[in-house]
Amino acid sequence: MRRLPPLTAIEAFVHVARLGSVKLAADELALSSPALSRRVQALERFIGKPLFERRHQALRLNDDGERLLALLSGALDTLSDAVEQMSGAVEVLRLRLGVLPLFAIQRLMPRMGDLHDQHPELHLDFDTAHHGLGRLGEGIDVAIVLDHAIDPAFYARRLDRNRIYAIAGRALIDRTPITDPSQLAQHTALIHRDMPDTFANWMHAAGVPDVEPVAIDRFDSGTLMLEAAAQGLGVAFMLESHFETARDDRLVPLFDMAVDSTYSHWFVCRPRMLQQRPAKLFHDWLVKALDAPAE
Repeated sequence: MRRLPPLTAIEAFVHVARLGSVKLAADELALSSPALSRRVQALERFIGKPLFERRHQALRLNDDGERLLALLSGALDTLSDAVEQMSGAVEVLRLRLGVLPLFAIQRLMPRMGDLHDQHPELHLDFDTAHHGLGRLGEGIDVAIVLDHAIDPAFYARRLDRNRIYAIAGRALIDRTPITDPSQLAQHTALIHRDMPDTFANWMHAAGVPDVEPVAIDRFDSGTLMLEAAAQGLGVAFMLESHFETARDDRLVPLFDMAVDSTYSHWFVCRPRMLQQRPAKLFHDWLVKALDAPAE
């Protein structure tokens, strides 16, 4: 059998690499900082090269360290799974998820039973506040956001591609039929704060970019926006998936027309978070469950 470094040295390296701090890793493993440092140094001696750039009290993976971490992560997950299966003990894994309420209601919750069946050890804490990416690493681990594109400093995976619908309630069009886009000047436009360009993009594609609605009402809840449209309070400019998944007979798309949207839902996290098992399990399940488009 090939000679291997001590498993404790590998464990120490992975914890320091993921947390970026000897002190935090030592606290997590219930070790002193000097003891943890010695384990990391033992692995470096075994491999014959440094794995970190040491700057004052901070540690940062160098290229060899990044490569080793990528190679080890899958192997450690496999080892952990094997031990769990043999011992019968299933560790509770917890992930803090930031997600838009409408996405959670329409597309995530109906699939949660499948996630539980596949990974009963994985538990999610939901945060539906509108925080964008500002709280990644500070209150939430991963987020599902709606945007044109994501800062390349983050890991991001597009979950869908969409089109914009003009959506009205039957109550509204029964009172005043809308047969031409220019008639939208007689109505209120309903727009989501996370998609401020949808109305202008749709009107431009419809050939009436200069038409102004009576008013523009803005919402930070897609669920409320759909209900406002269903109640006849205005015309909502939303994504095709929002309309189709709602399955609300009170709503109809106008003009048999859809415009390609620049907005997509994205799975986003800090790159190192994806090396942690809860985030990796959820990411892989979500991409498959939604049949996410290839990049």
